[in-house]
Amino acid sequence: MNGILRFVLRNKLAVWLLTFIFLGTGIYSTSKMNMETIPDISIPVITVTTVYPGATPKQVMEEISEPLEKVVANLEGVLNVYSNSYANLSNVQIEFEYGIDLVNAEREIKSAIEQIKLPDHAEEPNITRVTINAFPILAFSISSETEDIAELTTTVEEIVAPKFEGIDGVASVSISGQHVNEIELHFNEEKMASLGITEENVKQMIQSSNVRVPLGLFPFQDEEQSIVIDGKVTTIEGLKNIVIPITPSQIYPYPFVTLGEIATIHFVGKVESVSRTNGREAITLQIVKAQDANTLEVVKEAKALANELTSSVQGLIIDVTLDQGAPIEQSVRTMLNKAFIGAVVAIVVILFFLRDIKSTLISVISIPLSLLIAFMILYSLDITLNMMTLGAMTIAIGRVIDDSIVVVENIYRRLHLRNEPLYGRALISSATIEMFKPILSSTLVTIAVFLPLVFVGGMIGELFLPFALTITFALLASLLVAITVVPAFSHSLFKKKLYKENRVTGHRSTKSMLAKYYRKFLNWTLNHKLITSFVAFLLLVGSLCLIPILGFSFLPTEEQKMLYITYTPEPGETEDTILQNVSEVEQEMMAREDVEVVQLSIGSSDNMMMGMGSNNGALMFLIFNEETENFDEVTKEIENYLANLDHSGKWKNQNFNMSVSNNELSYTVYGNDQVDLEEAVMQIEDIMQDSKYVKDVSTSLAERFDEYTLKVNQQTLLQYHLSAAQIAYLLNPHMPEQVLTTIEKDGEDVNVIIRKDKIIPQNFEALLQTPLSTPTGSVVTIGDIVEVKKGTVANTVSRSKGKFYATVSGTITSKDITKASTEVEERLEKLKLPKGVEIEAAGVTKDMEEAFVKLGLACLAAVAIVYFILVVTFSEGLAPFAILFSLPFTVIGALGLLWIFDETISVSVMMGLLMLIGIVVTNAIVLVDRIVHMEYDGMKMREAILEAGSTRLRPILMTAIATMGALIPLIFEEEGSGLISKGLAITVIGGLFSSTVLTLFIVPIVYESLSRLFGKNRRAIRLD
Repeated sequence: MNGILRFVLRNKLAVWLLTFIFLGTGIYSTSKMNMETIPDISIPVITVTTVYPGATPKQVMEEISEPLEKVVANLEGVLNVYSNSYANLSNVQIEFEYGIDLVNAEREIKSAIEQIKLPDHAEEPNITRVTINAFPILAFSISSETEDIAELTTTVEEIVAPKFEGIDGVASVSISGQHVNEIELHFNEEKMASLGITEENVKQMIQSSNVRVPLGLFPFQDEEQSIVIDGKVTTIEGLKNIVIPITPSQIYPYPFVTLGEIATIHFVGKVESVSRTNGREAITLQIVKAQDANTLEVVKEAKALANELTSSVQGLIIDVTLDQGAPIEQSVRTMLNKAFIGAVVAIVVILFFLRDIKSTLISVISIPLSLLIAFMILYSLDITLNMMTLGAMTIAIGRVIDDSIVVVENIYRRLHLRNEPLYGRALISSATIEMFKPILSSTLVTIAVFLPLVFVGGMIGELFLPFALTITFALLASLLVAITVVPAFSHSLFKKKLYKENRVTGHRSTKSMLAKYYRKFLNWTLNHKLITSFVAFLLLVGSLCLIPILGFSFLPTEEQKMLYITYTPEPGETEDTILQNVSEVEQEMMAREDVEVVQLSIGSSDNMMMGMGSNNGALMFLIFNEETENFDEVTKEIENYLANLDHSGKWKNQNFNMSVSNNELSYTVYGNDQVDLEEAVMQIEDIMQDSKYVKDVSTSLAERFDEYTLKVNQQTLLQYHLSAAQIAYLLNPHMPEQVLTTIEKDGEDVNVIIRKDKIIPQNFEALLQTPLSTPTGSVVTIGDIVEVKKGTVANTVSRSKGKFYATVSGTITSKDITKASTEVEERLEKLKLPKGVEIEAAGVTKDMEEAFVKLGLACLAAVAIVYFILVVTFSEGLAPFAILFSLPFTVIGALGLLWIFDETISVSVMMGLLMLIGIVVTNAIVLVDRIVHMEYDGMKMREAILEAGSTRLRPILMTAIATMGALIPLIFEEEGSGLISKGLAITVIGGLFSSTVLTLFIVPIVYESLSRLFGKNRRAIRLD
């Protein structure tokens, strides 16, 4: 330490230069950091989606979902496997342990799936990883005042989409709702039969004729030349003129016939899905950013491009329907404002106590320098600027100045002592070394409280790790600044006083009046230990009694003035009915004055928010005016309107908030039998609906509809020369379209589709009357050759852990989540469930329980680590034990202030308590270190306590008030700001206030009592 200080004080210019270098590098690093709302969390979930056209949910479960479940269940690291089987679709979710290599896991899943035989008509399974970066960061609804949907599609595909794809940092651009061109081919089956040709013959001839085959290079006499056989059809006329060979007959004596003679061919255009913005036909464009791209920069550039396109392309209208950049920008701006105000408050506090501008300037330099050094390290580690890192910086402002305050205050105090024997560099060096041990141990202790977070794991661990690293780097930087920059700057700014003989002129050389009063009161409390301890104990017990009153919650919620409304049609609902029902609500929402944008999508397979299995469902996205007041009431009004509609399908207000906070009370019910499962779910649903703390109760219970099984007799089929496959092909309305070939039109490949007009029967009786031609020329009806069995089937089959399952969920209306969960769970315990049915808590209750347990264990581990560091620092166990007595009294102020501000105990509050362990102990260390030092110098214990208390009063108050002052702006945060919120600020301020006041009295009492109890004589130890 002496060597470092000698170098610093003899090379002040180098220190100044390094300071400016770090400031510049820190500013550059900060400007280049990627900005996100929350850290990029690796969600350990992989989904396997398989399309199985024409299959019922039960068939999908038996032939797709169950085989997939079995092959992935025993893979390494798999925690749970969930499957949902819908009509035509299987969705299997594999949940892994946190920390597993998902790239390798995805590879293992793919390898496992290759081992099973899927049905012939099933498509290739699609394997995807769930990540925050997989979601769009920006979505536009594009419409036009001058173009129809076909012309608009061309504009979007040829002009708009390529422009957005060219933006640096854009990974992909997807569009939906566009106009699609196709060529439909209808065979004249009667004429083909009369000519003796089959559909298969014609298809083979078309596919072999419409080809372009390169033959490679031919070594001719002069030079090598490339030869290509080109039979590619480029027009509809060319397609009609394709020659099909036939056997001549009396009816048709020619050896060939053209395709146009046996088929109707025409060009058609259609819209894949309905997309409208404020009633206008629109195309949806979604942007997904690259993994390492800056969300805010990509969003800004994309929105600027959208404005440019709106101006340059006539009639083009581009509305923003999703913007992940706006909340990031707002969060950054809010946090920077809070940080600036907090820094100003801290500066005012220091100036008030020191009453010296030079000392204040020296102390304050640690704020920007420490934070910028931390940003520089974070940038090098590729950590983003998000709510966690920004919040950590805001909170760290009050703490990073502490080390510098303690060193500056000691230099300033020694500088004005009448009997100070040292001058110049020696005084600066001695004053800094005197405080090095307490500030080193204080910094290590504050950092150590975050060490357990590294081992917490799970989502909580991933969320808080950037927070912990940010504070760690900032505090280490502040320690470095305190022992290098502060001494160098002090030597420069105090140079005249350092070498002046009468250095106390114009300054007080005696202790302040506050220190004198404190000394007297401290002496009284030491003489009346029982009274003081009893009062402190009463305050502690009283504050603990506030816990049931405060209640518990998970994370602060953020109000976004937008709604996502979904419409799920009932099984069998026609497209016309869906469109009619959705259009009714669309018109109602457009008529509202507080709604600015109504974005409607029907049947969009690209929209992740539609939900699985509802490919004809609808999503309506409403953006409200920012000035809309009482948004909760507005939401209730719209929900009531939707609930009272006489529609066949279901309307629901969905929560698609991308933040990690939620207020959903949810239970998962497992059962071996679907009937028993349904019975239990309905009982739980009734209980939750009766609760006054829960609204919008819904279940994932599948709706059931009639199922008719057509049992075929093989002998009967043999009699008519038919097969079960022929019957299925005739009746199946979901057979995929056959793409025969493609032709070029305007430089674009257009699919040629074989279209078969299938008339869907009006009812089941009509289906049985469907005629079927046999190879022998006779005609039979379906009812003649099948046996009918009637039953029911669910439109969704959900499985997990080898059982059927369903969820029951609702939105908690109370701030105190435990009120709702306790009331519901008390009634659930009295339920008589069917045999084999089990209930598990899910949703916010499970998340809160997991988070509180992990953070509670982290707090206990932090206390143990802190004690270990203090034992090493003081080379004894008694003084550190006395220091730990400052911790319980943080609860008094923390809980008291939470009660005053009507806040619940949340994860933010738990994080605040964890931080307090490090912050509070800092002040106690500064005090106890001085007591021990005075005792070792020969002073009696009582005198040492009184002298240390009056000497360390000012730095203790300065650091505590500066830390509290820096957090005051967060208390007046109107809206939730994620994890770094009002609750955390209130906890730290209240806890620091009560612990600081009581540390000044309780710690000396405990220290003296324990020292006398164990006969600790530090004067004798020193002499020894």
